[in-house]
Amino acid sequence: MTIIIDRTRERPAPSGPVSVAERQREKARPMGLYQARVPIYPKLVHGPWRWLKWALLIGMLAIYYITPWIRWERPGGLPDQAVLVDFAGGRFYFFMIQLWPQEVYFITGLLVMAALALFLVTALFGRLWCGYACPQTVWTDLYIHIERLFEGDRNARMRLDAAPISFDKLWRKTGKHAVWIGIGFGTGGAWIFYFHDAPTLIRTFWVGAAPMTAYISCAILTFTTYVFAGHMREQVCIYMCPWPRIQGAMLDEQSFQVTYRSDRGEPRGPHKKAEGWAGRGDCIDCNQCVVVCPMGIDIRNGSQLECINCGLCIDACDEIMDKVERPRGLIAYDTDAAVAARCAGQKPQHKLVRPRTLYYAGALVLVSGLMIQGFRTREEIGVHALRDRNPAYVQLQDGSVRNGYTLKIANHGFDTASIEIRYSGIPGAVLSSPGQPASNPLIVQVEPNRVTPLRVFVTAPAAEDEEGSEEAAFSIRSEDRTQVVPTAFEYGSSPQ
Repeated sequence: MTIIIDRTRERPAPSGPVSVAERQREKARPMGLYQARVPIYPKLVHGPWRWLKWALLIGMLAIYYITPWIRWERPGGLPDQAVLVDFAGGRFYFFMIQLWPQEVYFITGLLVMAALALFLVTALFGRLWCGYACPQTVWTDLYIHIERLFEGDRNARMRLDAAPISFDKLWRKTGKHAVWIGIGFGTGGAWIFYFHDAPTLIRTFWVGAAPMTAYISCAILTFTTYVFAGHMREQVCIYMCPWPRIQGAMLDEQSFQVTYRSDRGEPRGPHKKAEGWAGRGDCIDCNQCVVVCPMGIDIRNGSQLECINCGLCIDACDEIMDKVERPRGLIAYDTDAAVAARCAGQKPQHKLVRPRTLYYAGALVLVSGLMIQGFRTREEIGVHALRDRNPAYVQLQDGSVRNGYTLKIANHGFDTASIEIRYSGIPGAVLSSPGQPASNPLIVQVEPNRVTPLRVFVTAPAAEDEEGSEEAAFSIRSEDRTQVVPTAFEYGSSPQ
């Protein structure tokens, strides 16, 4: 991968005569470490890749803004928002799935799956995520579209920026920034709906009755969206995002990327209509691939850190090839190995299946299998047994020994559950609970979506040959599932 870094800074020309000493001081002055940002004015282009970006932009923005308003009925007065991160209730709801804080490993697994899928896609097809689905790319694309609506396409925007202040320039700039701030506010507003009931929050937000965290989060998202998508743009990808540097370890000569096919395009140069194409390449050096690039790079210089593989240069080049009556595909998704093979006069061979793709695919399948198995075997009823420590046991008048326990019963489901509690390991043990007669098993009703503490007493007959602690277990049966919770029964010293 070729990384181009320009550390020079352009210095203004002197306005008058300069002495020899001043020239020497100017030469001796150290150059700046960083170059001031050069504004990029990407030109609008039409083509299949541009239409794909429009479709994905609309689809992903629709998902982001609409999802908090989708309702999903849940029993027992639970939130009816389909996707909700409920910090107050300690739950994460995703349609029919409900995750508790102690089940954060499921979210970790999903993040690992997403990372492995991203690694696999990058190894196969380059930075598709960066070019089409990254939030920075999506919102920057939207902001550039708003900029075009107010200021025009590339040349018109450049003339407007170079023009002196006027009413026309003022209203266009003001309108553009007002819409940008409005989009940023909508972005932050939609984000906070994922953490509170959306219909309730939208009413309380405007009257100052919403939680302070909602106002702070909305303000931060409004500011960052406006700054990142409206002003920093490509600098976020180049300097702030670590992914361009990480992806270099996942690419090889068989990875499909936006590629200038130098075997066909060189030598390049201007071309007149009456001239032939013998002894030269198809590239007419029109620079259209450069002016449409949102990153401001020249793809003909090879693979670069700044390239997000958005494919807009492909549309621009294909349009020029149509005009000069040459085949499309001078810039296309291709591999370095294929270009090298054609330069050597060989037939290119694309290898999608190779060691690194097998590693990523295997790891993705493994983690996905573990996640599916985890959801399949996930217990609707979770139980923890806490044995009383003080006193550890009580000896009754008839000589029997009683131990006290607190069962923390978590019902992860949405319906009241009837569970059967048995105690094993101690012969003749009988269970009892306040308000219920002694029995073994003990039948209790557990309310949905909450942790129910249950006091349970286990009474065992007197045993002269028993003392100390004996291993025992609670068996919890709910519907067709049984789980065993190990514990211990304390006899204490042998009765005299």
